[in-house]
Amino acid sequence: MFIGDRYEVISQVGSGGMSEVYKVKDHKLNRNVAVKVLKQEFSEDRNFVAKFRVEAQSAAGLSHPNIVSVYDVGEENGIYYIVMELIEGITLKRYIQKKGSLSVKEATSIAIQVAQGIECAHNNHIIHRDIKPQNIIISKEGKVKVTDFGIARAASANTINSNAMGSVHYISPEQARGGYIDERSDIYSLGITLFEMLTGKVPFEGDSTVSIALQHIQGEIPDIKSMVPDIPVSTEKIVYKCTQKKQDRRYMKISALIEDLKRSLVEPETDFVQIASPQPVNGATVMYDPKQVNAKATETEMADKKKKMPGESDQVAVINEPDDDDIDKVNPRLDHVIHLAGVVVAISFLIIVVMLAFYFFGQDNISATEDETQETLAEGYVYMPDLYGMTVTEIENTLREVNLGRKFEYAKDSSVSEGKCFKQSVEANSVVEKYQTITCTISEGANSFQAPDYAGQTMTAAQRAITELSLLYEVNYTFSDTVPIDTVISSSPLAPEEVVPGDTITLTVSRGKEYVADGTVPNITGVGINEAIVRLTSSGLLVGSYSYEENDNVAKDAVISQQFKAGDKLPVGTTVDVVVSTGPSEVEVPDLKYGHYTKEKAERVLNQAGLKLGKVTTEYSDRKVGRVIGQNPVAGTTVDAGSTVDIVISGGPEPETTTSAEEATTTTATDTKVYSGSFAVSKSVNLGGASAGTFAVTVDGVAIDVGAYADVANWPTDTFVYTIVKDAVGVSNVIATLDGVEVYNMSIQIN
Repeated sequence: MFIGDRYEVISQVGSGGMSEVYKVKDHKLNRNVAVKVLKQEFSEDRNFVAKFRVEAQSAAGLSHPNIVSVYDVGEENGIYYIVMELIEGITLKRYIQKKGSLSVKEATSIAIQVAQGIECAHNNHIIHRDIKPQNIIISKEGKVKVTDFGIARAASANTINSNAMGSVHYISPEQARGGYIDERSDIYSLGITLFEMLTGKVPFEGDSTVSIALQHIQGEIPDIKSMVPDIPVSTEKIVYKCTQKKQDRRYMKISALIEDLKRSLVEPETDFVQIASPQPVNGATVMYDPKQVNAKATETEMADKKKKMPGESDQVAVINEPDDDDIDKVNPRLDHVIHLAGVVVAISFLIIVVMLAFYFFGQDNISATEDETQETLAEGYVYMPDLYGMTVTEIENTLREVNLGRKFEYAKDSSVSEGKCFKQSVEANSVVEKYQTITCTISEGANSFQAPDYAGQTMTAAQRAITELSLLYEVNYTFSDTVPIDTVISSSPLAPEEVVPGDTITLTVSRGKEYVADGTVPNITGVGINEAIVRLTSSGLLVGSYSYEENDNVAKDAVISQQFKAGDKLPVGTTVDVVVSTGPSEVEVPDLKYGHYTKEKAERVLNQAGLKLGKVTTEYSDRKVGRVIGQNPVAGTTVDAGSTVDIVISGGPEPETTTSAEEATTTTATDTKVYSGSFAVSKSVNLGGASAGTFAVTVDGVAIDVGAYADVANWPTDTFVYTIVKDAVGVSNVIATLDGVEVYNMSIQIN
């Protein structure tokens, strides 16, 4: 499948709540990229489409090494997509799961890179709003990148979030409450992520998303020191400062967080992180008359003007004043009233927080089971039922049970059958006030229209036009003496007959003139592409488009499959598409460390490299018995994955024997040591990628047996390897030829 006549879909690499991500090839720039496509069920929802476009607009303006780059954005036939940088690697969430927990230095390094990416977004007035390990990717090169700006929004001084977005395990308290969100909200989520990297766990767990969100609002962050006893004091305090409940107690800017993270790597045990002291929230309430209030206000204003003592940023200067002027002194008779008022304020605040949490989480479909949440739902509120697919009677009964009113509208729609609801004014599972009127839109049936006539159009153009009308199509081929090949002869049904989205249009397409002697499709599976071209041409046919796939069973540049099966009759000149093998994946032969590896160690190293141990022989040498002293192919050679590597094992020094003088003379005359040297000739490099020809090799002018490599078309692997064995140390001259033309000439040292 192609998107935008440019991006060829290769495979799916991931899926999220709103979209799916595919690995695609950009044929215009000849590179692999990632394409994020809005899921089909959301493409007709204006809210989801708007969020998707916001993601593109937010991310496209950001350029930073720690942010996934956005290259393109578009829409085609109702498919909304974003083209992004393809990152080969794993998410931070998966990385934490694999390692359990990260070291302080590694976690800090990752946090610095994430923070630098977020800093770039903040400098462009973009708040990510969904920082979590799932949205952080670690590439194979170790580079950390932030992705998924799906719920990002341009920062604004008057922006109040109406929905508690983001993942509940990492959500900031202000997001959970539906309050004001700024850069410090991202800092909180990054602090939770750093906590998880260090401990391997998220700080808050619960039976439902609501209970977890309430812990973010009310609960205290667990003692990280008890979970990671050796954590440095600077790192511990950085985590706690990032995860303060009140925004003004966190880092004001992420640049300050980056500075502290970097300093913690240099001075881990220095207590340099400053956390503002909490201000009393349940202080006693005192009643004053206007004169007293004015007097106290004047004293407070003067106290605020007192400067902090030098070098003590969190300690204010203390000036002793007479007892009569102490602003904290409270009339003892009011003490009981003050205490009671404080308790009332605290309880009221808690009730408001709980109601808001249920309200906002309900609107985002973040809810516990009905049995768990119904008990805590505020009086006068109910959950909005899902009315999709219900009839008018069913809707009336359902809404009456939950004390909601109803209003009906009617419109054409093909998603449900006639007489059933396809849209409701309040989203299902949201928390709504009782006795509200809910508007339900009832289907009057699908939009019908007269079937178009596609005769005379090319098959490709007709298919595209049919798809744009949300119709399906099927194609029947037939010969025609007058209509060009691949052109529509007729279509069915035709006007005045009407169709609705989802109906099928049948296209009758021309195969061109029928020849008495059609071309017979030859069997080209398994043969080289050049031979395939020759066979097709000989049959009056042509090779069409190529596509390539890795295949462990089919040689490189050989045909894996063909569009039409062998024996089919096709008009002369018809093109046949083929799938061509790129061969099995290739690996580099590792160095088996002459004289150091045992046979068992060598086999493990080969297996780790995707290779197998082949023939094992033993020779005398001055190396320790059982150590590897030779290998074939030699280290650095590129071979197919799964190939075998032969090795030579040391048998130790050759034993000495005591014989008679005559026997000794005979032994000395016949006993020789073995010396060797290897060379490799690559088909893709030395032979220029030749697919045919006669290959020959001479060593010191003597032709050697190259076996199956004599015919280049039948090379079993890309590289021919040969070991020269001599009875003395020296240099051998190697010459290789292709069809008599010299392609390789090298002197090989024999040791």
